[in-house]
Amino acid sequence: MNGLHQFFTPLDWVVVFGYLLLTTLVGHRLRGRQASIKDFFLGGRSLPWPAVSGSIIATEISGVTFIAVPGAVMALTGDFTYLQWAIGSILARIVVGCYFVKVFYEKDIYSPYDFMGHRLGEGVKQLATVLFTVGSVLAQSVRVLVAALPLKVVTPLPFEWCIVVIGVFAVGWTLMGGMRTVIWTDVMQFGIFIAGGLTALFWMVGTFENGWETLFSVARASETFDGTLVDKMRIFKFDLAPELQFTFWVAIFAVPFLNLNAFGVDQLNAQRMFCCRSAADARKAIIWSSVGQLVTVLMLMVGAALFVFYVQHPPTDPLIMKAMKWSGGQPLASDMVFPVWIVTEMPVALRGLILSGIFAAAISSLDSILAALSQTTLSLMRRTDHEYSESEHAKLVRLSRLLVVVWGVVLTGFTFVLFAVKEKTEVPILPLAFGMTTYTVGPLLGMFLVALLGKGRGSVKGLIAGAVISFVLVLFVRNDVWVLFMNDALAVWLSQLPTYELVEGDTKTVKTTFASEWMWPITTFLTMGLGWIFGRKKG
Repeated sequence: MNGLHQFFTPLDWVVVFGYLLLTTLVGHRLRGRQASIKDFFLGGRSLPWPAVSGSIIATEISGVTFIAVPGAVMALTGDFTYLQWAIGSILARIVVGCYFVKVFYEKDIYSPYDFMGHRLGEGVKQLATVLFTVGSVLAQSVRVLVAALPLKVVTPLPFEWCIVVIGVFAVGWTLMGGMRTVIWTDVMQFGIFIAGGLTALFWMVGTFENGWETLFSVARASETFDGTLVDKMRIFKFDLAPELQFTFWVAIFAVPFLNLNAFGVDQLNAQRMFCCRSAADARKAIIWSSVGQLVTVLMLMVGAALFVFYVQHPPTDPLIMKAMKWSGGQPLASDMVFPVWIVTEMPVALRGLILSGIFAAAISSLDSILAALSQTTLSLMRRTDHEYSESEHAKLVRLSRLLVVVWGVVLTGFTFVLFAVKEKTEVPILPLAFGMTTYTVGPLLGMFLVALLGKGRGSVKGLIAGAVISFVLVLFVRNDVWVLFMNDALAVWLSQLPTYELVEGDTKTVKTTFASEWMWPITTFLTMGLGWIFGRKKG
């Protein structure tokens, strides 16, 4: 594409595929017995909690974290304020561990949606499963896309082959041993994340004249490319402006709702807790996964080091400048900065190790969602709480594996579709796909809380109404859908709403004046309220 692949040597590929093959071997050796769907989807409820905790962390740290977090710090206005969200994330894990987990182990269930079905009926289970599926297909496909795009630029592999490699390994690992293999391979992914991040950080610091002193002095008080003095390591922002995402107030009042859904309701993470030997182990697994926030700190430090590195050594190679869209002394494509630095500055083999981390992050995201989607799909087709014979369980396991392959093809294909749309149109596909979670977080969490707290009192019609109204409200707070149809007339009309502001130009558009993160608690309470108002005690 741009010649950067000349930096990537055969030895680097040996390291990348050596790591992938080693992980495959470990997953095969630890796959265990796969005689029933309980073995396939829950690992026989026999996995040690530290492994489950590591798997939760690895799933949380997608390719987006590995690539985009350093890029966000490197960006013109980037800093460490993203770390504030760790407050809400840790609070949510404690609540999930102390209050959600115990109900998951009261019955032999496979997902939070099974729990909702037991408490509120099959209609609610089906609605929750549909919301989970729609949000997951978009969000996880775009995570794979985000990881594959840099690989396409910095390696000789074309984009299609990057996706194929990620898809083949993700499907293969999931088929091999279900959740047991997924969890153990995730543990190895967690290891490669840490090794890659630490290697990059220490290597960069080693190039600075006074090492760590230079890193902190330049990053904490530096004149950016546009002449502004910034503190790249600033963590707290107490600004009350409603349009800001990364503030202390969003972190403590809105982010917990996102993470209550992510770790307690979203099957992607919740499925891991079901694999523990007991509720007590599941509680430890989810609460101790909070240490994964240290990985975020690590990647933020990598971003600060990248900033210092390019302040001291701005790129002059046209290939590098083109890849990062370097203009006016800054990278316009900040997500490309870390992958490009890896390939052009790291020595042979070490760059292969760190790029393995990007592959690992993408594969971890994909194999995790394959297991979750195949389980929730199976639960709509067959009763998982029914007593089956040994031969019937064998048939269900075969069906489960078939569903893994089907969803693997669907997600891989959808990633190709997203790429094609991104390449051929001006539509901002990535914000649109990531934004889908904002539409589903509140309704899903609201449904679960009605099931947990409502003692059987909850209306399917009320919950559907809550989900629909929530969708409409979010639609008029976010901007990602409207840009698909934007014209001057639409921009002027939207600007009459309090959540938008008109942006003049050759073609008028709008910008939001209210951070959509605040919709997480708003839509949660809205869905709960309508579910209870129209609900009735099951009798």
